[in-house]
Amino acid sequence: MRAVVMDRIGEPVVVREVPDPVAPAGGVVVRVHATGLCRSDWHAWAGHDDDVVLPHVPGHELAGVVVEVGAGVEHWAVGDRVTVPFVCGCGRCDYCRSGNAQVCPDQQQPGFTHWGSFAELVALHAADTNLVAVPDGVSFEAAASLGCRFATAFRALTGRARLQAGEWLTVVGAGGVGLSAVMIAKALGARVVALDRHQGALDVASALGADAVLLSDGVADGNADGAVDVPARVHALTDGGSHVAVDAVGSEQTCADAVLSLRRRGRHVQVGLLPPVDGHPRVPMARVIGWELDLLGSHGMAAADYPAMLALIESGALAPQRLIERVVGLDEAAALLPGFDRASPAGMTMIDPLRG
Repeated sequence: MRAVVMDRIGEPVVVREVPDPVAPAGGVVVRVHATGLCRSDWHAWAGHDDDVVLPHVPGHELAGVVVEVGAGVEHWAVGDRVTVPFVCGCGRCDYCRSGNAQVCPDQQQPGFTHWGSFAELVALHAADTNLVAVPDGVSFEAAASLGCRFATAFRALTGRARLQAGEWLTVVGAGGVGLSAVMIAKALGARVVALDRHQGALDVASALGADAVLLSDGVADGNADGAVDVPARVHALTDGGSHVAVDAVGSEQTCADAVLSLRRRGRHVQVGLLPPVDGHPRVPMARVIGWELDLLGSHGMAAADYPAMLALIESGALAPQRLIERVVGLDEAAALLPGFDRASPAGMTMIDPLRG
């Protein structure tokens, strides 16, 4: 099969022929029809993930068709249209049996712990625990977008922060996961402030229903150096701060902006990865303590929780396909990956491995 291959950390990746995967016991092989290019893939390329063993094929958001079924699989067959969460549980432990495979201690992650979906084929483990059927009315591109960014945003707001109708939500970073959070929050009846460095991303957030958008960089508020007091502007807009904040980027600054944007007793959800690039990131814990803020992590969403989200998609209340900005082939994906941390897409970039 053709695949995007990393031979060295932080260096250009190439597209080349590699051996086809074989279905593991309890698992399947899926022909990939769509896979997302995500900031998390860039983190793996940059060496921020200890699980990556070279040579490596990235890619963790995917949808496609089952082409091979391993021994012991009971619920899936060749020809099934499927997607999968980016965290795949073992299917045996108490966490998996209770529907919390997203925190499985023995989890697998395509594109991190083993070869991923920037390829024509991908092997997936514990199929009966992790695979999700894709309804005929949902496109492969839309289904692939669910695996990391959209599903993570859905669970962050519904399962972790328990966002309520009428509450204010601040979303820091209007990329794939941030725009997903805007769409989901509006479907839940919340009010949304979206922040980003790029006006194009904020324009998309506005089109999705954000009640207010703020440029987080640039000359504003009389600051000639371009610094923007993001929390102060959010507090003014929301009459005292947001009830819930999401850092959808993952930096010391964006995390602090999100936390400081909260009102007293607010809830912060950290979705963007915070790798200790320059030492462990500093978080404004004095505010957390003094205002009794809740800090919540959100690590994807287990397959067991997909039905509620898929029902909203099928009803039209949620439309993840609106977040897809472009679809590229493997060759263009290989060129885009090294610079993805500096890119400013106004939505999601999807890959079709079957393209030239």
